[in-house]
Amino acid sequence: MAHLNSSSTWQDKAQSKRESVLSLIPPEWRIPGPVPSVEEQVDISGPYIEQFLSAREVELTTTDAVKIVERTSTGQWTAEEVARAFAHRAALAHQLVNCLHEIFFDAAIEDAKRLDAYYARHKAPSGPLHGLPVSLKDQFHVKGVETHMGYVGWINTFQGRTDTGQERVFESELVRELRNLGAVLYCKTSVPHSLMRGETVNNIVGYTHNPKNRHLTCGGSSGGEGALIAARGSPLGFGTDIGGSIRIPSAFCGLYGIKPSTGRLPYEGVANSMDGQNSAPSAVGPLSHSVPSLRLAVKAILSQEPWNHDPNVICMPWRQELETEVVENAHNGGLAFAYFKNDAQVTPWPPVQRAMDDVLERIRKAGHKSKTWQYDGGLDVHESFRLSGEPMSKDLMYSEFEGQPGPQYTATDISRTNIAIREYRKEYMERWNATQKVTGTGRPIDGIISPLAPSPSSEPLRYRYYSYTTWVNVIDYPSCVIPVTTADQNVDTPLTDFKPLSHIDEDIMKDCKSDPSLIPYPILFLARRWMKTSLTMGQTSQTSSIERL
Repeated sequence: MAHLNSSSTWQDKAQSKRESVLSLIPPEWRIPGPVPSVEEQVDISGPYIEQFLSAREVELTTTDAVKIVERTSTGQWTAEEVARAFAHRAALAHQLVNCLHEIFFDAAIEDAKRLDAYYARHKAPSGPLHGLPVSLKDQFHVKGVETHMGYVGWINTFQGRTDTGQERVFESELVRELRNLGAVLYCKTSVPHSLMRGETVNNIVGYTHNPKNRHLTCGGSSGGEGALIAARGSPLGFGTDIGGSIRIPSAFCGLYGIKPSTGRLPYEGVANSMDGQNSAPSAVGPLSHSVPSLRLAVKAILSQEPWNHDPNVICMPWRQELETEVVENAHNGGLAFAYFKNDAQVTPWPPVQRAMDDVLERIRKAGHKSKTWQYDGGLDVHESFRLSGEPMSKDLMYSEFEGQPGPQYTATDISRTNIAIREYRKEYMERWNATQKVTGTGRPIDGIISPLAPSPSSEPLRYRYYSYTTWVNVIDYPSCVIPVTTADQNVDTPLTDFKPLSHIDEDIMKDCKSDPSLIPYPILFLARRWMKTSLTMGQTSQTSSIERL
């Protein structure tokens, strides 16, 4: 990055950083001529981006994480050729949708060469993720690059502070574990400044678009991950989720993603907004192209015993016996699901309603049971903006961060909130337990199925309703996003009998005139706390699996 003096404006600093990232893309990986406008090329995720790749690169980058590891771990593919292919495709994706904050392709290729040398010597993989490229949301610290999290004021600092001795040398615990597992780290992806939005935009890279339909958002706050993986520039990545930040990008980009319960995967050493608050803690989780890929990632991380390195991680290895139990239950009498189609505040759009109907019908045909579920439903951010004087993006200005910082809550206020959350979680737990009387399986419900958002995606700066995801964070249950169908304007005709449930419902339904075609739509599977191994990921390829549903 070019040297800038202290009098440089935030615009100068942002432009310099933006250009420094682009300069790390090799000339032969640059898209020739101007990047096509959205009108000229709506979907860049498949044939369009692949015209710039070799047939071999297309083969490598369209293979999912599990099969990549199978081949790199047996010497069929080299880690180096896989790393180069994904770096190339990630570079193309960034030029088309603005999804990268940091590029360290050269370091990744050197790491891949070391993995190949290890395999040549030992005829065995270095770990369960041997040679797998893994992308990271720009909250994770990686040696040699910085973490600016979309704040201009964080450039050339360590989380907004200078001369800490940690700049470009500190690494997050998850990063250390991924390296131990044999993963190849090569880029960090875009986030909205503050992290607290369901879209991804900041003053450094601009707006991150959805590669499947560039008229629409990729979601947020792990939006760069969603966009990059949807463009096949990464086979697997890690994000964080405090109110939908893994699930929303997974949903809008047609991916599988899981938000675990907090404390399941390591968050130690991860940059954050509002760090220290524990009323609604954030959780680390993976995004990828399949349930088996999510399973691979989580099982690998747990094999590192992260509870010995992060004091907030619960000591709980992968529980194979629970996975087996769920599969057996699925075959012996079926599973029991609760569901709700509407949160009584905002009406889901036609493709969302169709997706829910489709899933429930498949569940019934597979022999499972379903019951309706009655749905009930920061100062440091401002300081980070003041470091450079940059403005907030418009979507953030219209949120709870608009204007000046609000009043700071007292310790008593926070304690009252935490007590209310604890009581609500207890109430929800007992409500779940009570379903044992009505499921017909002798067990409480195995999970809850619901919409992920009222719409398949949204136009830029128009996603503004989060209650379909935030309630899961309040009760701290794990949830998994599973793609189901694709929005189709020819099938999903406007509602003729729409009666708004609320003022915001009326406002959001006005956007339904926009065409979400090409955008996949998922549903959300929710399990009890700490039970993701048994429900959302335990069923991978069996006849009664979630993926098959």
